[in-house]
Amino acid sequence: MRYDRVDARILEIVQKNNRLTSDVMSELAGLSATACQRRLKRLRSDGFIEADVSIVSPKAVGRPIQMLVLVTMERERSDIIDRFKKDIKSSAEVVNGFYVTGDADFILYVTARTMEDYEQFTRRFFYKNPDIKCFKTMVVLDRVKAGFAIPVETPPCDSLSNL
Repeated sequence: MRYDRVDARILEIVQKNNRLTSDVMSELAGLSATACQRRLKRLRSDGFIEADVSIVSPKAVGRPIQMLVLVTMERERSDIIDRFKKDIKSSAEVVNGFYVTGDADFILYVTARTMEDYEQFTRRFFYKNPDIKCFKTMVVLDRVKAGFAIPVETPPCDSLSNL
């Protein structure tokens, strides 16, 4: 997948605010509205943009308890890992899940209404899963930064794609 400096600028713009009108976005990118829309559509279809989302405050929607959970699997077999990935994806309580290297196999970001709700979740999600060796919960005291913006590197001028 190739992109050029104009695509990089569009990616920077939409990461800051994906609700801008085509006219505003095209002005910031230095393109016509049509060209900007065409590039944005291509960036989406080529997988540069995975989703357009809003970051919702957990506290505002009644889920003020936030945890980071380190999960270690009993064994690392592809079928076990794939099954747990599927469980993560289907759980509303798990906001983000990462398959990682190091001391744990997975790191999950989980929200709950209360600690009692979290305890019920742990019983259902972790204790009933025989493939989980252990899990460690870290309660979030303060969410210092929330976002998904990725620094976008501008490609060298000689790698410009056809406009």
